[in-house]
Parts: sequence; structure tokens; C-alpha cells
Amino acid sequence: MNFKESKPIYLQIADRICDEILQGRYAENGRIPSVREYAATVEVNANTAMRSYDFLQSCGVVRIQRGIGYFVEPGAADRIRSFRREAFMNEELHDFFRQARSIGITADELAALYRQYCEKDHSFQ
Repeated sequence: MNFKESKPIYLQIADRICDEILQGRYAENGRIPSVREYAATVEVNANTAMRSYDFLQSCGVVRIQRGIGYFVEPGAADRIRSFRREAFMNEELHDFFRQARSIGITADELAALYRQYCEKDHSFQ
């Protein structure tokens, strides 16, 4: 996994696990890899992966069953979408609109481009 310096590694790993949940790789109530397995997959220290799992657990995305492992919480995908929507609306959208306005992109152009994007098959990747 290639990590960006602008965001803590444990949060980037948590984002990846959330992406995998949204893509259906891990189903609700389904088991996810152990901390050590996931750490090996993304080539990080197990403590870093553990921090990701703890973060996801605090967000209600995964739960631990002692002695068995980590499992995806029911409703996790909806929770992830809600978190991401809120972050996008509060953090990224303002900058996007500011940039669009500064280079002269109109609301009508944005709406048309968004409709065009939605008409194509741009499923979550």
C-alpha cells in the first residue's frame, strides 16, 4: 500500500478497510482479517494496524469478539457513507466550490457534468 504523508497511516488503513466494506469484500457480521494478517497485507507494523482497528471499533464499524476476531458491525456500510458524506460536505465541498468559482465554472456546468457522470456506469471503485 502506498501511503500519503498528509494523513496518518492508521487512518489510511482504516479508510482502506472501509472501502473494502463498501465494496462488499467484508459483509455485515462477517469476519475481517486479524490485525497481524492485515498488517502483513499492507506491510505495516502490527501496532499501526491495531490502531486502525481500534479507531474503526470506536466508530462502530467493527467489533471484536474475544478469542475469535474482528467482525463488521451491522449497518457499518451506512455508517461509513454517513461519515464520509459529512466529511465531504464540511471539508471538501467548500474548497471545490471555491476553486470552481475562481476558474469560472458555473453552477449549470457543474450540474450538467454531474448528471453526465451519473449517467455513465461509475460504480464505486
